[in-house]
Amino acid sequence: MIIETEPESRQEPGREPRRAVTADVPAVRAVTDAAYRHYIERIGIRPAPMDADHAAGVAAGHVFVAGDPVAGLVVLVPQEDHLFLDSVAVHPDAHGTGLGRILLGFAETRARALGLPEIRLYTNALMWENQRLYPRYGYELTERRVDGPYDRFHYRKRLSA
Repeated sequence: MIIETEPESRQEPGREPRRAVTADVPAVRAVTDAAYRHYIERIGIRPAPMDADHAAGVAAGHVFVAGDPVAGLVVLVPQEDHLFLDSVAVHPDAHGTGLGRILLGFAETRARALGLPEIRLYTNALMWENQRLYPRYGYELTERRVDGPYDRFHYRKRLSA
């Protein structure tokens, strides 16, 4: 999960997340690849979001994009008792613009709209930037677990009503 940490800029048209459509799939793939590519050397494997079936995620209604052209996205999968934030990706050209903050805020709005009390996510243990960042956004570390080739830190954020 990649998000920038710079202060949010004022809202610009096209930055409000919208549900992705089939025509967005190439942009979803391109932004995801650009956002996660630099981690390949560090973690020694392609990050899972790079190999996701983006077309299936879009078709299922789980992918929301922001920017015109698309500069960021969030993949949100509703579960029975939480919203799973599967991926946040911001194109490197849009780092520092507040787009990551907008996408995280959208995830909270979406969880509340679905009546879900918390958001859960995980990040690779070697993506240490995220381990510093998520607690600043109210996420608490719940566990560290190895899932196949991935060593992951799991987080959750409980939402107030």
